[in-house]
Amino acid sequence: MFTSYAAIGDSFTEGVGDEMPDGSVRGWADFVALGLAQAARQPIGYANLAIRGRKLGPIIDEQLDVAIALKPDLLSFNGGGNDMLRPRMDEQATATRFRGAIERIRAADIHVLMLSGANPTEHIPMGKVFDARGARLTAALVDLAEVPGVTFVDNFNDRGLRDIRYWSPDKLHLNALGHARVASNVLTALGVAVPDEWGVAEVAAAPPGARSRNTAAYYREFVLPWIGRRLTGRSSGDGRTAKRPTLEPTPSA
Repeated sequence: MFTSYAAIGDSFTEGVGDEMPDGSVRGWADFVALGLAQAARQPIGYANLAIRGRKLGPIIDEQLDVAIALKPDLLSFNGGGNDMLRPRMDEQATATRFRGAIERIRAADIHVLMLSGANPTEHIPMGKVFDARGARLTAALVDLAEVPGVTFVDNFNDRGLRDIRYWSPDKLHLNALGHARVASNVLTALGVAVPDEWGVAEVAAAPPGARSRNTAAYYREFVLPWIGRRLTGRSSGDGRTAKRPTLEPTPSA
């Protein structure tokens, strides 16, 4: 039973796409913390150091040591999604850095929750290129699932999660339904019951959504601004700090 949980990563782990009325984001890691607290029947400590737009290197360099220093029972690690979206990606170097991070977490005697990100490539431009990169990276790291103290959750190959119903309007980030499904995948892998009130099973059983089409408005609103940030060296995470930098109690109900 985990009584403390810390999460590191990028927009996927921060919770982008699951926006609250006050402008904050929730996301799958927040759901997982609530599920763990409900299973423990007591509040647990929860920290989320993830910041949108971060590539794997900055996640490791800026977040990993801070998270380890919190000494949580469970530490979730995801990264590489933003690397895959760049024109060039050193896949071997990315896999090596990812593997090294897992080893550092285990060396600190912390249970690792290793996740692959959800796969948006059926809905975004150049999806086939990014899908191939993601598949190779996942395959290069899957053996880590056999390491004692590592739980691997393969969201990238969750075919149901690719349904457009789980994606926000930018088609790159999950919406609230998608984040709830990832949290369900995580809790199931950890042997923790998924709260019925989340409605994950009901959504999964419903008919799939219609195949999405990328209109001119979609390119103007989402694709062109993304390209503009790449060309000018900017990131959606510039100036942002972790939304939950320390282990704070999460209610059990």
